[in-house]
Amino acid sequence: MSNRSEDSDYPSIADENAAEALEHYASPAADETQTPTIAQLAIPSILGNLSFTIVGMVQTKFIGELGAQALAAVGAGQRVFFAMQAVLMAVSAGTTALVARAWGAGDYTEASRVTMASLVLAGAFSLLVTVLGYFFAPAIAGVFGLDQHTLEMAADNIRWLCLFNVAFAVNFILGAALRASGDAWTPLWISAGVNVLNLPLLYLFVFGHHGFPEMGVAGAAVAAGLSFTAGALLLMVLWVKQKFRVKHVGGGWWRKERLRRLLDIGYPAAVEQIVFQIGFFAFLMLIGNFYGTEAFAAYNIGVNMLMVCMTVGFGFSIAGSTLVGQALGANDHAGASRAGWRAMGMAMISMGTLGVLVIIYANELAYFFLGDEQLTVTYTVQFTYLLGASMPLMAIEFAIGGALRGAGDTRFPLMATIAGLIGVRCGLAALATYMGLPVVWVYSALVGDYLLKGMMLVWRFRGGRWKTIISTAPASA
Repeated sequence: MSNRSEDSDYPSIADENAAEALEHYASPAADETQTPTIAQLAIPSILGNLSFTIVGMVQTKFIGELGAQALAAVGAGQRVFFAMQAVLMAVSAGTTALVARAWGAGDYTEASRVTMASLVLAGAFSLLVTVLGYFFAPAIAGVFGLDQHTLEMAADNIRWLCLFNVAFAVNFILGAALRASGDAWTPLWISAGVNVLNLPLLYLFVFGHHGFPEMGVAGAAVAAGLSFTAGALLLMVLWVKQKFRVKHVGGGWWRKERLRRLLDIGYPAAVEQIVFQIGFFAFLMLIGNFYGTEAFAAYNIGVNMLMVCMTVGFGFSIAGSTLVGQALGANDHAGASRAGWRAMGMAMISMGTLGVLVIIYANELAYFFLGDEQLTVTYTVQFTYLLGASMPLMAIEFAIGGALRGAGDTRFPLMATIAGLIGVRCGLAALATYMGLPVVWVYSALVGDYLLKGMMLVWRFRGGRWKTIISTAPASA
């Protein structure tokens, strides 16, 4: 481990002693340094994300009782909120790659310092996003072409979500750092607690029972924000008390080289998320402006119905990202390749199987969420058939995309997103709209998107250039 300071080529005796003390303190127990398997990382990650999926389904059911306008408002609000979270996803990409790389190399102090630097960066950026999102919520939500009442509900949803941005950042970054170190169980227990709290809060704030205000669509945002705040507080307390394998450090984390590496890895991921959200904005704008609220709501219902499949994909993305990063840190290039391919194979089988099951019961699920709103049900079933059949292709994007990001190769997934989402999906959807085709043809553009991205990502991973994207030199002080 390098003990070089930022301003000098030679460390002082005091610096060496401090670094040695921190290294001793930050080093985990022997059993915590063992490389986990894909299953050990994927299963708790899947379970954690599954708990969020369940909450999402319950939220959809509750909001669905308020009508298609409310569902469309939640969908628009969530899409805008996800766009504003792009910066957190970018910092998280750098966190995962650098913590996993440091952990694989046995530099546990560097892993802890990266975590601290990431948390500070994410917290600062989230405050900026809060201000922008809160004051410009109506203008941003207005791009979807929704009616005035739906637009007002969507803007309220965005404003309330923005107020809890810092809490989301803490959960995001500390969870990513723990998983990158191989500890996927702690984030699972935290997320389980967050979601157990979220469910009763949804009931209370959406419908206004037991003396709570009846907030409707905005109540869903308040419930999520309060539960994530509780999770963030618990994470921070445990982290400061040194209960995690990735330790809290009070100094030595603010180094130019470390921050530069975080930003070098993170900014393509940020741009990818921005492009991703712009593409989805354009896609949903076409649906909302030319096909109506029912078609817009159907898209969001279909996504929620298949969210369990995507939850599995996120689990394998996390597993592939962590194992590839740790293997590269240990200079095991062959092991990194095996981890990526295995994650992809397991993701394709599991996501494909679940996708078929959702397709089989698509009609029943649509009626469960929507009741007797026949037009919205019809659109939802059509969309679910298309997205469900695309699950094996989406699995490639999750697993191989995650593996590349774990290696620090965040630029190529950006290129794949531009080509697939902007070029193919938005291009074909615009063509179908221009030709006046039914909305199912607009929905079907997503198949070409996932097909092209899958082919590009497999080609990149097979080529192997990702193995040397970032250097192995640590940034430790």
